[in-house]
Order: sequence, then C-alpha cells, then structure tokens
Amino acid sequence: MGVLLGLYFLALLGVILDLAYRGNLPSIIQVVPFFDKVGHVVIYGIGSYLGHRLLRRLHWRGLPGLPFWPVLFTSLTIIEEGLQMLSKNRTFSLLDLGASLLGIAIGYWLAEIQAHKL
Repeated sequence: MGVLLGLYFLALLGVILDLAYRGNLPSIIQVVPFFDKVGHVVIYGIGSYLGHRLLRRLHWRGLPGLPFWPVLFTSLTIIEEGLQMLSKNRTFSLLDLGASLLGIAIGYWLAEIQAHKL
C-alpha cells in the first residue's frame, strides 16, 4: 500500500510540474491568498514524509546524521527551482524555495515522530 501511495504521489507531482512548466496551472489558485506557498509546504511535506517512510528512514552511509530521502529531495528541489529561471512559464522564487524546504523539514519531522511512536 505504501509503495502505491508513493507512486501515486510521484505521478501527481509530475503532473503538477508538467502543468506548471506548460503554463497550464488552474487560475483558481491565484485567487486564494498564499495558496502557492501553502501548496509548496503541503506538497513537499507529503513527498518528504512518504519518501522517508518508504525508504525506512534510510541514512547516508558514513554520514549517519543525514537522512537519505530528505537530503536527496532537498537537492532535487533546489535544482528544480533553479531550472525555473530557464522557463518562460515559471519564475524563480526564494519564497517558493523556502516554502518547499519548510515542507520537506516538516514531512521529515512528522515521519520521525511517527516512527518513534511505533
């Protein structure tokens, strides 16, 4: 079940990114104040949580303090935000990046809390 949920999330994230890069995100999201920033926190938080749990809280070998998925997801997020400077339909935003990184941190934190309760 967890793997299917993770695959569903990856597909959903792929669709969202595709729509964004094509300039086809629904205009309704612009009506809701701060929806974009809240969306970044929620989407990246879910991705961080699911990935960290699905990889069973895996850490980098030789670097026991660094969780594998949150660090990799953070790196990919920074790269993706930077690539937006090359897109005619996207704009680089430190606020978006900050909201995404906050989401990753929250998702990681929630996964750790849940793991310690089990």
